[in-house]
Amino acid sequence: MKVCIAEKPSVAREIANILGANTKRDGYFEGNGYAVTYTFGHLCTLLEPKDYKPHWKSWDLNNLPMLPERFDTKVTNDTGIQKQFNIIKSLFEKAEVVINCGDAGQEGELIQRWVINQAGYTGKVQRLWISSLTEEAIKEGFENLEDAVNYDNLYYAGYSRAIGDWLLGLNATRLYTVKFGGYKQVLSIGRVQTPTLAMLVNRYKEIEHFTPKPYWELQTTYRGTFFSYEE
Repeated sequence: MKVCIAEKPSVAREIANILGANTKRDGYFEGNGYAVTYTFGHLCTLLEPKDYKPHWKSWDLNNLPMLPERFDTKVTNDTGIQKQFNIIKSLFEKAEVVINCGDAGQEGELIQRWVINQAGYTGKVQRLWISSLTEEAIKEGFENLEDAVNYDNLYYAGYSRAIGDWLLGLNATRLYTVKFGGYKQVLSIGRVQTPTLAMLVNRYKEIEHFTPKPYWELQTTYRGTFFSYEE
């Protein structure tokens, strides 16, 4: 059996229709030699600090920086997600090949690879790379499946980004919260959110401190052409 794993149920449904996997099962579609299953975005996540060292559970400045020797993943602590993961894992155990149908991009590659690795699957993996869910695009994609190893660097890039976010986000958030949060609120720090917030704050300050100033506008015509300049 060929097992396809998509990033969301709606995508799995479109792929299943094209492949002839028309029988709806609990957590997947089946038929014509295929099982088409799906994640709900991130089924797996990096381990939390306390998973590495129990004393890291405490938001104590003496624990910073938290630098795990090796990063690993786990299934997200959610009943529905864990049920779906177990369904996927059971399908992998019957698979002759797994086809990664994740979104065509770094995050899509990371999401599915984490699930495949967490499930302990070590068999053959192929990659479906499409940017459209039209019938033509899906058929063409399955006619040109690639070996998953061709996308290893994309996966490593996504994994590295996730590790960077973990190191910055968890360490800086704890530091900033303990020093300035007054034990009343979490002050979140992140690679994207913090610079974005800084841009908003700076713009707000510019507006708040705006002082109107007189200006002059020079207008002239030369050979029938009008010119305007503001200073």
